[in-house]
Amino acid sequence: MTNLSRVRRVRLATEGVVILTLAAGCGGFGGGTAGSGELESAGGMTRPAGSLPRTRAERTSYRETSSHADVLAFIDSLQALGAPIWVGEIARTTQGRSVPFVVASRPLVTTPAQARRLARPIVYVQGNIHSGEVEGKEALQALLRDLIFSARPNVLDSVVLIAVPNYNADGNENLAPQLRARGSQNGPEMVGTRANAQNLNLNRDYIKAEAPETRGSLAMFDAWDPDIFLDLHTSDGSYHGYALTYSPSLNPAAFFGGVYARDTIYPVIRERMRTRHRYETFDYGNFTRPDSTGTWSTYEHGPRFGSNYYGLRGRIGLLSEAYSHDPFERRVASTYAFVQEVLSYAAERSASILALSRRADAQTTAWGRTPANAPAIPIRSGFTTSPFKGDILVEQVARTQGDTVRHEPGLRPGERRSGIIRPVRMTVADRFEPTLTRAMPTGYALDATQTDAIRLLRQHGIVVQRFDTDWRTTVEIFVPDSVVSLQAFEGHRPVRLEGRWRRDTRALPAGSYLVSTAQPLGVLAVYLLEPESDDGLVTWNLFDRGLTIGAEAPVLRITGPITAAATIER
Repeated sequence: MTNLSRVRRVRLATEGVVILTLAAGCGGFGGGTAGSGELESAGGMTRPAGSLPRTRAERTSYRETSSHADVLAFIDSLQALGAPIWVGEIARTTQGRSVPFVVASRPLVTTPAQARRLARPIVYVQGNIHSGEVEGKEALQALLRDLIFSARPNVLDSVVLIAVPNYNADGNENLAPQLRARGSQNGPEMVGTRANAQNLNLNRDYIKAEAPETRGSLAMFDAWDPDIFLDLHTSDGSYHGYALTYSPSLNPAAFFGGVYARDTIYPVIRERMRTRHRYETFDYGNFTRPDSTGTWSTYEHGPRFGSNYYGLRGRIGLLSEAYSHDPFERRVASTYAFVQEVLSYAAERSASILALSRRADAQTTAWGRTPANAPAIPIRSGFTTSPFKGDILVEQVARTQGDTVRHEPGLRPGERRSGIIRPVRMTVADRFEPTLTRAMPTGYALDATQTDAIRLLRQHGIVVQRFDTDWRTTVEIFVPDSVVSLQAFEGHRPVRLEGRWRRDTRALPAGSYLVSTAQPLGVLAVYLLEPESDDGLVTWNLFDRGLTIGAEAPVLRITGPITAAATIER
């Protein structure tokens, strides 16, 4: 996994004699267990808590963040101490680094089948997708250690945790001064870059899946099918009064997990963060102005973002954003507390979370079998036209006498933070509504030449079949009136189609591809394959060679029963 020997990696993670803990005002890691000197147990052994491994952030009093070698050493040291964990690899990066994941549960499981037999929620927590945003990486390592070495009952008795501390391993090693890499962030001094070694933003890659890290994630989602996906970030921008902000899947097509997270999970966790940890939290956003004329608005709805994407799989996608202007230590602590509360919620409400996953699969499959009963599927969306007014915590900006030598990003010379927080009533735009919907068909047909699109659909876990014989049926055909080339992004010139639909009878030859919507990922299949989708395969140039104004688009909609024989190809 690295050129460091295993022994060397373990020593890196265990040097020193105490586990640092944060003061109660910062949240308190693990309720104080890791640094209290109590005996902790793992693998049938007990040992003083002070002998447990520490993260680089803890060892340096939060002056530094973990390198890739540090993370590998930390995981190795957990195993060397007999931790009941299973370690696997999501992917190898383009620079050859391993992206490890850690599975922790009581009893320990090592395969997806074993995890499903436990009948517990599977919670997948990912840190460092933007490797300058480092507190998720540190908090996840520390929380993993504190849970697995605690002799007390905890969430590992009720959930299966999959932890990915250092998702963007290449970006993590591309160190730069924090002021240059993330100018609005309050430490540590050196951090990694936002992009991976391919110069791709991994949190914009969940549809096109061009990075090995993304393809590995999709394989993990397909194999383990987590009930909850939590992506850990750091916000930047306005000076507000929240230690952490959060978001559900924002895409209106996230019929199940999106609404459940916004209306059920987050209100409970927000209250617990306030009462148990003394952190104020709120729906993710930044304000345009720190007064009543401002608007608190969230980020985009597209499934190219990981937490949005996960909602289209019929599961719960969550986003955490620590407050970049807080000190590094406090950001780690607030993230630690937030992940802890998400896991606690999943443990307490395991039955309802598992039921939600089952209902999403069954309902989506039923919609595909009988599309007349399905809701219209949103394939383009925009900010809500009915935002509400809410009280947003805003930090007041004070004036100094004369200029300042160094002012914080977002503040002008002569301005400084006051530490005074007050509520300001402003417009809150934190959700989206459909601007274009399409009825769910029973399936889509693609000709045998569309191998790139088919490969990508399979990577997403969508079941693809091939017709065994020729079949004649009525289809809907999209004819573009315009092919709009959008602004260059991520090495692509994204495409948007405008046009019209018409019906026709076609003979679909044997060997043509069929994507039935009567499958658990039927909504995701619609979003990816609809020609007018705002973040589908057309968007990311998978069908460019077949797009001509006035000619048929290469994806046909099947609206009637699928009566032809077809075989699944792997």
